[in-house]
Amino acid sequence: MDLGKIRDIGVAAAIRAGEILRNRWDKAHTVEKKGAIDLVTEADLASEDAIIQLIRAVFPGHAILAEESGITPGTDPYEWIIDPLDGTTNFAHHLPDFSLSIAFALEGEMAFGLILNPVAGELFCATRGQGVELNGRPIRVSSTKTVAESLLVTGFPYDLEPVIGPLMQRLERCIMAAQGVRRLGSAALDLCYVACGRFDGFWEENLAPWDTAAGWMIVQEAGGTISDFSSGDYGIDKKEILATNGLIHQEMMALLALS
Repeated sequence: MDLGKIRDIGVAAAIRAGEILRNRWDKAHTVEKKGAIDLVTEADLASEDAIIQLIRAVFPGHAILAEESGITPGTDPYEWIIDPLDGTTNFAHHLPDFSLSIAFALEGEMAFGLILNPVAGELFCATRGQGVELNGRPIRVSSTKTVAESLLVTGFPYDLEPVIGPLMQRLERCIMAAQGVRRLGSAALDLCYVACGRFDGFWEENLAPWDTAAGWMIVQEAGGTISDFSSGDYGIDKKEILATNGLIHQEMMALLALS
């Protein structure tokens, strides 16, 4: 498979969908609820449709896993994983901290990932073994050596009640240990900001595959480390993700480990 062509089509799809999101984010929205606090807008659907249409036109045999439409099987060993709008709650409240995410897997292995913040105009692209770029400029994770010197970021799952106790324990530990902790509302952007050194570490639980597929690739290609909370290998089917610059990874795992 020509990953250069995959990248070109992924970027073209992201630009098309990004225009849809950018043109709608500060306007009135039609908002529906998938759960108590899990929202979907007309922009989620329009963005996803634009991405899928372009991919389907070029690669009709590829499988697609998208947040709103689910799985579309394919005949080839290739799969696209799409989040058309990560940070829908921010979007619905006219906050500019949201993104779209497109990843490509070859026989189950991530080979390409991109994340676009259409309002900021920041496009993060990673191809396996070739590093990661922000708007064409190579980026790397930070060189911060301790959590005490680190700025961290986290997120909260939609279904809080079953995990609120452990979640608050971990949050308290990290707040007390770090220079600061932020909560922006888009896991995809959180991972990108670790990749370019704005944050030194990120943790969250109960994310979906489309939330992390591209960001996982981007952090790895930027030299970062990703695992679950207890050093196990990360995969998009895992319920825990810890992404750091690598230097603070062990210290972060100790903070997230609950007895």
